[in-house]
Amino acid sequence: MSDREVMEVDVLFVGGGISSRSGAFHLANLIKQYNKKIDDGGAGQKISDEFMIAVLEKGAYVGAHGISGAVMNPVALKELIPDFLDQGAPLESEVKKEEIFLLTKTGKIKAPITPPPLDNHGNYVVSLSRLVEWLGQKVEEQGVTIFPGFAGTEVLYEGDKVIGVRTGDKGIDADGSQKSNFEPGIDLKARVTVFGDGSRGNLTKTLIQKFKLDQDKNGQGFEVGVKEIWELPEDRIKTGEVIETMGYPLKTDTFGGGFIYGMRDNRIAIGLLTSLDYPDPFMDPHREFQKFKLHPHISSLLKGGKMVQYGAKTVPVGGLFSMPEPVFDGGLLIGDAACLFNGMKIKGIHYAMKSGMLAGETIMDCLIQDDFSLNRLQGYRTRLGKSYIYSDLRKVRNFHQAFQKGFWPGLIKVGFQFLLGGRILKDRLPAGPDFEHMKKIADYYGTPNPPEEKKGDIKYDGTLTFDKVSDVYYSGATHEEKQPAHLKVLSLDTCYNRCTKEHGNPCVRFCPAGVYEMEVEENTGQQKLIINFSNCVHCKTCDIKDPYENILWVPPEGGGGPKYTMT
Repeated sequence: MSDREVMEVDVLFVGGGISSRSGAFHLANLIKQYNKKIDDGGAGQKISDEFMIAVLEKGAYVGAHGISGAVMNPVALKELIPDFLDQGAPLESEVKKEEIFLLTKTGKIKAPITPPPLDNHGNYVVSLSRLVEWLGQKVEEQGVTIFPGFAGTEVLYEGDKVIGVRTGDKGIDADGSQKSNFEPGIDLKARVTVFGDGSRGNLTKTLIQKFKLDQDKNGQGFEVGVKEIWELPEDRIKTGEVIETMGYPLKTDTFGGGFIYGMRDNRIAIGLLTSLDYPDPFMDPHREFQKFKLHPHISSLLKGGKMVQYGAKTVPVGGLFSMPEPVFDGGLLIGDAACLFNGMKIKGIHYAMKSGMLAGETIMDCLIQDDFSLNRLQGYRTRLGKSYIYSDLRKVRNFHQAFQKGFWPGLIKVGFQFLLGGRILKDRLPAGPDFEHMKKIADYYGTPNPPEEKKGDIKYDGTLTFDKVSDVYYSGATHEEKQPAHLKVLSLDTCYNRCTKEHGNPCVRFCPAGVYEMEVEENTGQQKLIINFSNCVHCKTCDIKDPYENILWVPPEGGGGPKYTMT
């Protein structure tokens, strides 16, 4: 007999990000409005005060894993909480000024006008971690139950219907044995489960495989954003100022760009987005970000400043044709888990919030009808299709695919797409998953042993540029050391032999947190993979980019990971 505790809830939101918070808040508010209508003499039956909405948060506290660019379109926040400014929403500033530059190695070319897709008029610079924390307080005030420090590790089924999730065990030693403080995970069962477990969500990934939610879809595409928060001398960059860049340091076969956002208290968010469909096996997104800061224009802005926080996150940029089906028996996908992100505008927060709200409206309909069948849940898909999420993503449906032949051809294609409403040559351009795009060393460089200068390594001075270990310190990332590694290498033989020869073990480079190291043992001369899992910032880059799909990211013990406060 299982000794796991079983807890019954009515609605379970898995993932503590902005999409789940918005969905839980909206649903709780709809229930209150509905009950008030009944109290005022309206037809229907009140929903019990015992009705329970729960949110599962793997971070140590609400907002601990919240990280984004972040410039936010406020449209969804206005719908969710119309008087959000009066209620003290922690927004940094409305965007007051924006500039776009094409960077060469030492120079810059300023765009004479802001392209319409990058126009941030009316948007807000935000700290996503602060916004999620604030919204978390609002959610609790609505009577929603939040479980921080609990990671969902397994989907629960009854036949082919999702009935909830299991949380991870706590107190497991590195060898898999139970420690004295062992606590088995809880089975949280719900009438409907909403998955908002983020970019490359570990549970959503299994749902996509089980229900074939990606059938006839393009391969999912992602970008990894590597980001720091800096404190600068007074008035160096104004609050609400936005700078976006293209070009250097990325090669023309790699899509991405830099950003600088002016925050309060003389702080800025600075980062570099790198598309993970890059072909170069020696590409290191963290290193490219450090090179970005060495550019004369950027380094002059940072001079005299101090780095105070670091983070990294992937975002799903594959677009409309990469979106998995968002509905299945017993559950829904929202936010980044549903791949709702506009790669052209570099925006996703308002889509995440709106999708959570649409999920809440669908569940409210199920409640009123007392029908949580798959057919009734399909109302969520209908609502998505009628929302600005779908109409926006329809217009940029081929944006990410346009750059697969290089940066400059991609810009030309995107220009035509903008004029033609997203269409170019044909309505749908194909795209494979990111891991398929990495080339073998010999194919990319023409030799299996390229010279060191081709690999792009730089020196880190600890003032302007930082190595990965130093940066990770500023992420606040901590994990219980005595637990099994949550990064699973499926075949060490593939790692030590095929991957070493063909790709040179790219995991040591594409991970922005220095999790993976290859050491040579003195006695045998054999390579040994070291997994520094305590460094992990939960970006999922390794799960996405390994060329053999040889790395599996699963949640660590609940509460582990980064501890963001300003990102």
